[in-house]
Amino acid sequence: MLIQAEAIMKKYNKEAFHIQHAKTVSGVLGYFAKKHDPEREEYWRVVGMLHDTDFELYPDAHCVKGEELLKAEGISEDIIRSAMSHGWGLTATPYEPTHIMEKILFSVDELTGLIGAAALMRPSKSTLDMEPSSVKKKFKDKKFAAGCSRDVIKNGAEMLGWTLDELINETLLAMKEVEENAN
Repeated sequence: MLIQAEAIMKKYNKEAFHIQHAKTVSGVLGYFAKKHDPEREEYWRVVGMLHDTDFELYPDAHCVKGEELLKAEGISEDIIRSAMSHGWGLTATPYEPTHIMEKILFSVDELTGLIGAAALMRPSKSTLDMEPSSVKKKFKDKKFAAGCSRDVIKNGAEMLGWTLDELINETLLAMKEVEENAN
């Protein structure tokens, strides 16, 4: 199922950045699934892989056009709902994150971008030698990775009932695991 999801994502996304983002979010959701829903790890990974299927082609209709594209690809309603819920309050999606996986996706989508940008600024270009304090410093700098909404990240942590530090720490650990598994 994950291989099919990646093929669908690549059908609508050609830019290396978007493809890498989908793989990262998929891996991060897999990391969190092991802790919160281990029997459904692949499901979580599929949702992460498909969450931005429409973004490259339809940024102004994000999470709305995605639903249409994924339905046409035969993706189940539950996966579509979960994947599109990350746009709640930001796009015209009607899906509010209710399941823990949806709340984590909502929270980490922007945060993985911020952490990824911070990693690129390091001599190693890696998360593997990054400390949470480095992420927190970049988080406070509103000019750094300005496209990554700090409000969405904060709201996501609140939605989960986690502190911002917990969300940052766990997401960084998840990204380290993703990077280790990619090498």
